[in-house]
Amino acid sequence: MSASLPHSGASHPAGLAHDPAHAHDHDHDVPTGWRRWLAATNHKDIGTMYLIFSFVSLLEGGLLALFIRTELYQPGLQFFSPELYNQFVTMHGLIMIFGAIMPAFVGFANWMIPLQIGASDMAFARMNNFSFWLLVAGGMLMAASFFSPGGATAAGWTMYAPLSTQMGPGMDMAIFAIHIMGASSIMGAINIVVTVLNMRAPGMTLMKMPLFCWTWLITAFLLIAVMPVLAAAVTMLLTDRHFGTSFYNAAGGGDPVLYQHIFWFFGHPEVYIMILPAFGIISAVVPAFSRKELFGYASMVYAVAAIAVLSFIVWAHHMFATGMPVTGQLYFMYATAVISVPTGVKIFNWTATMWRGSLTFETPMLFAIGFIFVFTIGGFTGLILSISPIDIQVHDTYYVVAHFHYVLVAGSLFALFAGTYYWLPKWTGRMYNERLGKVHFWFSIISFNISFFPMHFLGLAGMPRRYVDYAVQFTDFHQIASIGAYWFGLSQLLFLYVVLRCYAGKGEAAPSSPWEGAQGLEWTIPSPAPHHSFATPPTVK
Repeated sequence: MSASLPHSGASHPAGLAHDPAHAHDHDHDVPTGWRRWLAATNHKDIGTMYLIFSFVSLLEGGLLALFIRTELYQPGLQFFSPELYNQFVTMHGLIMIFGAIMPAFVGFANWMIPLQIGASDMAFARMNNFSFWLLVAGGMLMAASFFSPGGATAAGWTMYAPLSTQMGPGMDMAIFAIHIMGASSIMGAINIVVTVLNMRAPGMTLMKMPLFCWTWLITAFLLIAVMPVLAAAVTMLLTDRHFGTSFYNAAGGGDPVLYQHIFWFFGHPEVYIMILPAFGIISAVVPAFSRKELFGYASMVYAVAAIAVLSFIVWAHHMFATGMPVTGQLYFMYATAVISVPTGVKIFNWTATMWRGSLTFETPMLFAIGFIFVFTIGGFTGLILSISPIDIQVHDTYYVVAHFHYVLVAGSLFALFAGTYYWLPKWTGRMYNERLGKVHFWFSIISFNISFFPMHFLGLAGMPRRYVDYAVQFTDFHQIASIGAYWFGLSQLLFLYVVLRCYAGKGEAAPSSPWEGAQGLEWTIPSPAPHHSFATPPTVK
């Protein structure tokens, strides 16, 4: 028996004032040629551009990762100098975080939030365009830093002082790139907050919104709160480098550990900025393919809010090795452990949604279940790292690398794949190739674990991260990790092929609602979504 229930706790969007027959009334307003993209104000076009930008960044950051794994295939220096290797490590982190994961979620927000709340567009359409092109400018500046004298910054993606105060001009380019991309994020976040709070369809109360809109609303508040903190940290770094200040210079009365405090006050909420929208995507996909309502909708909303609030009080668990007093270690240890409670609520709720559901395992559902399984492993290793005596032992080892890749790749990236396969028919009007999608899933999850699971053992055995060379006893695990990384990287070309095939108009034509269990306003409009959707707001009853 298959139930057909809404996935967000919302009622069926009955009595829609929107008539699909008139969906194309405004299509004469659609700009064409370069104007459509350069001066884009339509949320769907801007969402598409964000997604393209993020995938290009993913390929760029992935290429740097493969350079890293190629060098580490054997001990000794093989291909790259230590300086260049450190540039690869640093830029891989910066490009993946600020260029790939964050813009991908903003692309999803642009595409889906107006469709899910019944809005005609984002609140500030021109600011939306400006925030995207700022991101492109910042991304190009960051990539161009490789060609500056001395190359890109090699201070690690965290850019810790005092090392970052001694880098060449590439460091300044990275600082300005982060400023520009941060301004883009703040503008995007303001746009999302105003859109969600002011432009919901009649009858769409906050507690009837799909969970994806809730997770993005809370994420947007996080972005507005913490991006200025990062801007402050790197601005002080810039003035230390060029204007004689001593914020982080101990000889001048400053403190290099101050940089870590300010950076991680941004950096820990940033971790949740990159995972909360993923929770929203999984909360759309799991109910659809379980053909059940999301279990515990209200508790999910409160759990997301709790995670966001708690994320501000745990920053120094990244700094247990800096010599903080025992009382400080105890506080940050307990505060970090508390965050696992609302996260556990979500895992429980997704599992309860699937329990006795009428499950089918199309590609979006496979990625969603893969996300839950592998993200839980990443969550447990995070809980282990929150215990300060253990953290001091494995600090800055490959154990930490394994942990955050389980959270960010198997977390954020797998959720992005789940969401792409889920909404691709709505975006393109074509059904993707299901067999290729499943091959992509199995290749990705197997190769991911082959690449990153051995890193736990490397870290426990004492292999430090960011080192270009290593002792011979670590060779086997490094070789396994490198083989897995190449397999994982090449698997993403299959994903690119599947998506481009849909955009090229190949594949079966998609109905307005291709998934039997999917509910929500986005499935009431034709596929592909017309340029102007919900010109007349629907009424949610």
